Amino acid sequence: MAGIYIHIPFCKQACHYCDFHFSTNMKKKSQMVEALCNEIYLRKNEFKGENIHTIYFGGGTPSVLSVSEIEQLVNSVYENYRVISDPEITLEANPDDLNDIAISELYKSPINRLSIGVQSFFEEDLKLMNRAHNAQEAQNCILTARSYFDNISIDLIYGIPGMSDERWKSNIEKALSFDVPHISSYALTVEPKTALKKFIEKGIVEDVDDEVAQRHFQILNETLTNAGYSCYEISNFGKPGYFSKNNTAYWQQKRYIGIGPSAHSYDGKQRGWNINNNSKYIESIEKNKVPIEVETLSTTDKYNEYVMTGLRTIWGVSLLRIKEDFGVNYRDYLINQAQKYIDEHLLFVDGDKLMTTNKGKFLADGIASHLFMLNLS
Repeated sequence: MAGIYIHIPFCKQACHYCDFHFSTNMKKKSQMVEALCNEIYLRKNEFKGENIHTIYFGGGTPSVLSVSEIEQLVNSVYENYRVISDPEITLEANPDDLNDIAISELYKSPINRLSIGVQSFFEEDLKLMNRAHNAQEAQNCILTARSYFDNISIDLIYGIPGMSDERWKSNIEKALSFDVPHISSYALTVEPKTALKKFIEKGIVEDVDDEVAQRHFQILNETLTNAGYSCYEISNFGKPGYFSKNNTAYWQQKRYIGIGPSAHSYDGKQRGWNINNNSKYIESIEKNKVPIEVETLSTTDKYNEYVMTGLRTIWGVSLLRIKEDFGVNYRDYLINQAQKYIDEHLLFVDGDKLMTTNKGKFLADGIASHLFMLNLS
């Protein structure tokens, strides 16, 4: 199983918390689409003979593309790769781009899954984050999308300064009222060089509170679990049959190619990342050269990545796989390091699998960092 990720590096405006690569200048959008198509062609031999199961448009804001531009990119994938008969093709979209006409046109396109960046149903949260849409637009677009698309996900952010537990519960209940089969939810993080970071430093906005975020996650996990969703990965909740195939492949360390500026790729042995500059990316692709840096992963790198990704999911970390892929020393090290967290009821062993408890889910990344191997190659 392999996937294609296509990064669309444009946004109408900059969200205060975002540190992803994008530009608010759309002048080079047509050139970028041509460059993306060319990179898709230039890299076709990387997945020669493999089946493509997922195509994912991320960003940035992919919904700033026209339907014809989206179709152009999807067609490029089909022309250069072997795609299965029913691939999952996801478009990340913002509510302000999803009016009735746009949704109707997308429904006729190859897109079969929408990921809608709602973030909150409250105006004060949207204004703090500098989102381009308002709460009513968020609700309207979901209602319209539900009349066309079956496979819809919405994004929500918790741990927002000033967000009470009650407002967070209201956000979740509002999301549930639309009966979408998938919800992705993330803790607000303060990234360097973002507007949010500057506002906090100047005292304009309260700092985020880790205890509040952890409490919000527990509310989220309990509420969605009771509503029939599975927390198959810390930030992703799906009803049966609606787990994101793209997300699942990522967390299970399947191979994927990242197309576009700043996009990352993984082939099981190496990780690569494209240059995060639109102009330089286009210039390089026009010369038929992919502007990518590549890192070959050591055995220890692969072990650490597997532990980190595995602990975030319902599939956990297989002790047998650790032994077979990395050796008995890694397996014994992992068990020894994990014992402290097992005693604290943050981890548990279920048969062959090392997994987080409900209490430990939110802390999975921190726990994983203490299970990493640092001194073997």
